[in-house]
Amino acid sequence: MIRVAAIGDVHMSDDARGTLHDAFARLPDVADVLLLAGDLTRTGTEDQLQVLLDELDAAAVPQFAVLGNHDFEADRVEALVKLLERNGVRVLEGDADVVRVDGATLGIAGTKGFGGGFAGACGSDFGEPEMKAFVHHTRDLSDALGRALDSLDTDVRVALTHFSPVADTLAGEPPDRRVDRESSAHGQADRRGRRRRDPRGPEGSPRWLSGSSSPVAPGSSGRTSRTIGPEPIRATGSWCSTR
Repeated sequence: MIRVAAIGDVHMSDDARGTLHDAFARLPDVADVLLLAGDLTRTGTEDQLQVLLDELDAAAVPQFAVLGNHDFEADRVEALVKLLERNGVRVLEGDADVVRVDGATLGIAGTKGFGGGFAGACGSDFGEPEMKAFVHHTRDLSDALGRALDSLDTDVRVALTHFSPVADTLAGEPPDRRVDRESSAHGQADRRGRRRRDPRGPEGSPRWLSGSSSPVAPGSSGRTSRTIGPEPIRATGSWCSTR
């Protein structure tokens, strides 16, 4: 059994200092790996990220992260990624990594993701160039995630995103806000990769772990520890387009 703890939307800043340290200190007793599902900071500055890294100092397990939209606000993404990597947090964006846990292998593919929506409330690459660029960006990230998943030949695969790839990860979100917090294209990354690498069907599906891209109180999160069980969390979304 591989125990995975996941947390997202912590929106750390100086006023949240100390809120997560004790929980992270207990993490090695209950989890083998920690996944950080984006929105690690409130407005994307190194000072805010350092608050989170100070909290994580006690979490003696392998750590993997994707960024969220809040982490892009200050246009300091490259600096944030370097700071995370220097402190032992592997940042994923269209790529993957593998960790061994008691003889088993866990493959983690990640992307921040982007908006787009699901059937019935989605964007399409039709009309204005701004709308086409919006949808094409989502597709590019989805394709990269699919390639990353396809590269993994591990006992368990996890897709880590910030924007929600399947409707199941949007519990509590107002329906009229979902189009900018989700994209079924990221769910399709599972289907494309599975067709190529594992024709047997759902046994090859990755587990999905994501943030919600939703505003929450600093230091709090709706994403807590999760133990990977025998049943995969499968992507069910599909691209929709109006032409």
